[in-house]
Amino acid sequence: METKTNTQTKVYVDEGLRQYMLRVYNYMAGGLCITALTAYIVANTPLLRLFFNVSATGAVGMSAFGWLLTFAPLIMVFAFGWVLNRGTLAQVQGMFWGFSALMGASLTPILLAYTGASMTRVFLITAAMFGGMSLYGYTTKKDLSGMGSFLIMGVWGLVIASIVNIFLQSPGLSYAVSLIAVVAFTGLAAYDTQTIRSYYYEQDSSDVAGRKAIYGALSLYLDFINIFIALLNLMGEKK
Repeated sequence: METKTNTQTKVYVDEGLRQYMLRVYNYMAGGLCITALTAYIVANTPLLRLFFNVSATGAVGMSAFGWLLTFAPLIMVFAFGWVLNRGTLAQVQGMFWGFSALMGASLTPILLAYTGASMTRVFLITAAMFGGMSLYGYTTKKDLSGMGSFLIMGVWGLVIASIVNIFLQSPGLSYAVSLIAVVAFTGLAAYDTQTIRSYYYEQDSSDVAGRKAIYGALSLYLDFINIFIALLNLMGEKK
């Protein structure tokens, strides 16, 4: 009787975990769809001229609003933590969808710079890499916290190097940043998935569990976007 009860409990927990992870991935996929849709809308409406200066040759420069748009997602990431702790679940959801839309607007120059076939190819490669590492993070019994801490420190170095290269415009530094970013964010996909998986076992209320699902989705969303951008810089074909 005891063995049967333990088996039933395990099945219940595993099913609950599956539903929880599915919720996280659905949020992430929704965010990616909003990002792609927003980038398309901005690229094909007068909003493009508001944020970017497009020359007759097709070159895209930044307007004052464009520079603000570039750094706005980074500011929102920091603000997300405040809303996560103090806002309602609806506000946290709104913050996530708003961030996804803002990220899409800021990525519009990429949509204009690279061919559609190139972006599709890189997207599929990104999906395969991300999916493989996320599956590894979900199934492995190995503790990835040490690797995750190391990679997070590396990401901060990448952020600083990327900001510096906005002014230096060094092709060599850009290539190095992109290469390291692919490695770092691919590894973080596994680490973040394992971390999100651990959230499920903390026995929180439905409201807190909902917040953690959105926070987890944001982490995976950022991993995916950064892998995609880095691979596009390395492998993409420009128009």
